[in-house]
Amino acid sequence: MQSFTYERPSTVAEAAKAASRPGARFIAGGTNLIDLMKLQIETPRHLVDVNRLGLDRIEETDEGGLRIGALVRNTDLAADRRVRRDYAVLTRALVSGASGQLRNKATTAGNLLQRTRCPYFYDTTKPCNKRQPGSGCAAIGGFSRNLAVLGTSEACIATHPSDMAVAMRLLDATVETVDASGATRAIPIADFHRLPGDTPEREHMLAAGELITGVVLPRPIAGRHVYRKVRDRASYAFAVISVAAIFGRDGNARYAFGGLAPKPWRLAAAEGATSRGHKAVAEAALNGAKTTPQNAYKLALTERTLAAIHAEQGDAA
Repeated sequence: MQSFTYERPSTVAEAAKAASRPGARFIAGGTNLIDLMKLQIETPRHLVDVNRLGLDRIEETDEGGLRIGALVRNTDLAADRRVRRDYAVLTRALVSGASGQLRNKATTAGNLLQRTRCPYFYDTTKPCNKRQPGSGCAAIGGFSRNLAVLGTSEACIATHPSDMAVAMRLLDATVETVDASGATRAIPIADFHRLPGDTPEREHMLAAGELITGVVLPRPIAGRHVYRKVRDRASYAFAVISVAAIFGRDGNARYAFGGLAPKPWRLAAAEGATSRGHKAVAEAALNGAKTTPQNAYKLALTERTLAAIHAEQGDAA
């Protein structure tokens, strides 16, 4: 690990100003950043500890939704009675991720900003455009079994690892931020994560030093909430694929997918196909998929996962 300086500001304004300096990074739970620093994949020169900023509350909004502070721990968010009652898909996604010990430390904002678990990103002896722009992508033509089939580019085929982000995408969350000048933004989660294109190192819409202060959930969506995660082992593994869904009482449904793309994946066409059964949903969701010989199985696995979810809803189509 390379040397760095450290400070712990007490206000949001101080934190945003401190992080605007070159080479600065925010740190909260540190469950991803510290590992990357040990491997020298991330080499910040200055760490800004945001744990004293008071962003650890879950509050009801005037619009009937919830505002989740950026520092709310995954364990606390999953256990909140309002989340369990009104946003059950979020609780189910959170408890399917990582271990209890990690969920006790991991934060809402940090979970959104997780970096990929592509093995070539973690192997500093191999080229990776996400880690070192312009160096190439060792995953293309390499080991790609768990990598993306949607939203990829010639520069990167990595997936986004967060379970929580998939549920947030399903729920149409909004990410609130502030920068060093005090300017605030509200970014729809649909726009928050970027596809790789020619710049896979740019994973989200945040500017340097811009701090996530919270995530806002709109009014609850009535219906049955489902989160199904398919993984290589029963616990503490990232998704091969995951499906978040809400089945409304009117027969409509919405879906978001993890493990298939560089960002949580949701398409209106898939939701419009609900009445035609799981095969039509899978076909619409996977439209334009680009596979390798190693990850092509994800297409059939997605359809089978949707089949199991639909069967639970009484649709055996």
